[in-house]
Amino acid sequence: MAELNPWQTLETFRRELDRVFDETGTRNEPFFRTAFLPGRAARRYPLTNLYEDKDAVYLEALAPGVDPSTLSLSVVGNTLSITGEKRRVAGDVKPEAFHRSERATGKFVRHLQLPVEVDENKVHADYKDGLLIVTLPKAEKAKPKQIAVQVG
Repeated sequence: MAELNPWQTLETFRRELDRVFDETGTRNEPFFRTAFLPGRAARRYPLTNLYEDKDAVYLEALAPGVDPSTLSLSVVGNTLSITGEKRRVAGDVKPEAFHRSERATGKFVRHLQLPVEVDENKVHADYKDGLLIVTLPKAEKAKPKQIAVQVG
């Protein structure tokens, strides 16, 4: 009689669901292919805060150690894409010289769905002290309109 292992059953079920979603294309990013930390649980990078006011959408992305010259942003429709690279260390340190290497490195891509349409021609981004701050002005048709009520 075979022994029932619930964890193995759940893992098989998860893989099957991942396969179905990958084949149907309903995901924007296959979660387990976006791992920035190889050999560990997948995670999205950089970590972000996304919020808005009446005029714009704002993104704060925590990206310490990213080479600013590799950062690239694009807006297509309601999707903001961020790409870049976090390099290992500056200088000529050989891999065999490391006693411990816990900081993730490599290229990354992050796609974020924006809550409203933005004016892609007026997007502004700054990178300082490991924080990427992006201001995405709302498109005129996405801004709230004040409608006067006639009393008569």
